Amino acid sequence: MAAGKRRLGAEVMSLDYERQFAAFFDELADAARPIALHYFRKNLVVDDKEDKTPVTQADREIEQKLRELIKKKFPSHGIIGEEYGGENSEAEFVWVIDPIDGTKGFATGCPTFGTIIGLAHNGKPVIGLVDQAFTKERWFGVHEVFCRYNGVLVKVTVPRALSAARLYTTSPEMFEGGYEASFDTLCHAVKWARFSADCYAYGLLALGWVDLVIERQMKVPDLIGLVPIISGAGGFVSDWQGREITLVNNGTIVAASDKKLAEEALAVINREKSEDAA
Repeated sequence: MAAGKRRLGAEVMSLDYERQFAAFFDELADAARPIALHYFRKNLVVDDKEDKTPVTQADREIEQKLRELIKKKFPSHGIIGEEYGGENSEAEFVWVIDPIDGTKGFATGCPTFGTIIGLAHNGKPVIGLVDQAFTKERWFGVHEVFCRYNGVLVKVTVPRALSAARLYTTSPEMFEGGYEASFDTLCHAVKWARFSADCYAYGLLALGWVDLVIERQMKVPDLIGLVPIISGAGGFVSDWQGREITLVNNGTIVAASDKKLAEEALAVINREKSEDAA
């Protein structure tokens, strides 16, 4: 009975999150979409940041706009953004923004980019949104409660064995630095391995078209908004050590249709790494 009450309490809290913030998430995404479309498949200046990753005017303008709206609506909340860093990031509620996830795809005219917006409460992701401006697709999730795709509830696919799984990752380059062999082993262990979908791959996982996404070298803005979408759709998400992903993380993620599949994939990645280290 006590456990049931605790679960009910968690659901009530999650539903409170929805009531308090869902409309504002749509407001933010609606503000970001026309900026992205203004620059997509147009003559675009692409600059290199200090870490050699690309950035465009669309990235900057979207983040500036969303920060402005958040500060006006929730002045006591913190913000962490891909382009302009963190402010008041120790606050109870922290908004996490990746204005254009998949900038390389965006800059080459590929509609797999997305605006990721997450909300963390006491350091843990509770709400996430991904908006694909060009295809007019939007995912909105509340952690472990639900995920909606353009307003319709969606679920991950029925669990598959690793040998039947459809895997996505952004690029094999993510596995450089000691994980090359293990990633190659994983790609041969699954049914299909596909690349270059960025945040769109996680949306496909929530829709049931993909079984597994595994990545590393991720930043906080890449991660936080994705967690509630996957868990809300009934999937499993963690870092490579099986720990929950929070504002403090090691930049790794595995997202899967169920925990068993995630663990099977991580066993391949971590076993090969351990053998290499030995």
